[in-house]
Amino acid sequence: MIYPIGIQDFEKLRSDGYVYVDKTDHIYRLATTGSYYFLSRPRRFGKSLLLSTIEAYFSGKRELFCNLAISDMEKEWTAYPILHLDLNTAKYDAPESLLNVLNDTLAGWESEYGTSPTEITPELRFKGIIRRACEKTGRRVVILVDEYDKPMLQSICNVALQDEYRSILKAFYSVLKTQDRYIRFAFLTGVTKFGKVSVFSDLNNLKDISMDERYIDICGITGQEIHRYFDDRVTELSRKNNMTTDECYAKLAKTYDGYHFETDTVGIYNPFSLLNTLDRLRFGSYWFETGTPSFLVYLLKKSDYDLNNLQNEPVSVDLLNSVDSMSQNPIPVIYQSGYLTIKGYDERFQQYRLGFPNDEVETGFIRYLLPMYTPVNENKTEFFIANFISDVENGRPEVFMERLQSFFSDGDYRIAGTMELYFQNSMYLIFKMMGFYTDVERTTSRGRIDITVKTADYIYVMELKLDGSADEALEQIETRGYAAPFAADKRKVYKIGINFSSGTRGIEEWKIEK
Repeated sequence: MIYPIGIQDFEKLRSDGYVYVDKTDHIYRLATTGSYYFLSRPRRFGKSLLLSTIEAYFSGKRELFCNLAISDMEKEWTAYPILHLDLNTAKYDAPESLLNVLNDTLAGWESEYGTSPTEITPELRFKGIIRRACEKTGRRVVILVDEYDKPMLQSICNVALQDEYRSILKAFYSVLKTQDRYIRFAFLTGVTKFGKVSVFSDLNNLKDISMDERYIDICGITGQEIHRYFDDRVTELSRKNNMTTDECYAKLAKTYDGYHFETDTVGIYNPFSLLNTLDRLRFGSYWFETGTPSFLVYLLKKSDYDLNNLQNEPVSVDLLNSVDSMSQNPIPVIYQSGYLTIKGYDERFQQYRLGFPNDEVETGFIRYLLPMYTPVNENKTEFFIANFISDVENGRPEVFMERLQSFFSDGDYRIAGTMELYFQNSMYLIFKMMGFYTDVERTTSRGRIDITVKTADYIYVMELKLDGSADEALEQIETRGYAAPFAADKRKVYKIGINFSSGTRGIEEWKIEK
């Protein structure tokens, strides 16, 4: 079995014998029930392969679909003129970057379908190409756009440049509506949805299937599909890792499953990570090896976001479907980028509950954030984590507090947000990175516990003060009964009062009580 890792061309995949998880029934349904579609999915989820498959279908390449679901559905296999725009092909760091990509693509289409001297702007050239392609072939045009939002995402730190890109793309995509008579089918993909000041605001006939239950699994792989296509390989994976088959399936699910693009729908595995695991017969953090969320860190810092709210903040469907550089809430783009997913839905208040989809994403995201928010050098992260885990697991609060103090004594780092929020975010990331149960601002009847950390044998109740004293912090733990909920717990409870200094930007003192 040959795994299509990194393969984005359907014809190559089928011709060269790569395994293909059949999604063609979805394509037939799309083609026969509508004309204009949009799909948002995280990177490395198979969007480009999906577009390539659609292109092969509308090109009438029947031979590539032998023994697939669509072969029994489609009878005509008509070939249509296809205009495929791929915006993945440039680094969008200047106004001309986008124009260069559009000009190159338009020139290729014009060489086949002709041009007009009056067509000067990208949108006018696009309009003329669509009309002439239809007139020349006698068939309406199929339009495919891959990563429509790539210029917007890469310029998210530059509001002026993003506004310019938005203006160009808005005019360009609006052509789809004006040329409806010449268009058979259009499908646009991207990671995000720019909703508030949308590049699609003039394209009100575009059907968004991102949260449509009928197409939840159009990209990605379900548990049922793993059993259907890869059961033998999972058996090999289990033997290689000294597991039973059931244990192996459970670990695959815990590590790579868990994406939900609507509530109460089947979980979706990240296909890139899953296929790499099956190919190498080794569990790994494959998704993070191919890219890092640097623009997300920018948004988190810009908004002074409390990281503890990543999995606690309820969001509406309108918020999930809206991404705007001017927004103060980074949650929509974090969700749409695949670092959070839907975990539940409150029908009464019409709000979604989000969370990390799986262990690969949670560990990778926290690990990436740690050196961005704290003094931990990326090269020292593993050493720091290993020692810290040992101290916490073995009930050595004095030792790990000394380690924390030394950790914060490194002044060569940038404060992210307010001083108090910075320290809280840092502590959250540190303990989260250890893999322990970590509860920040746990609500009690008498207040909020700053940090609660639980291991198999110990519970640490921590109160943080800024420019106060460790005694004040301990007194608050006592007077408000923060340790009371754990009185019946067999685990040993440590109460730790910590005082941060805004002057030194570090831990000034701490006190521990059992």
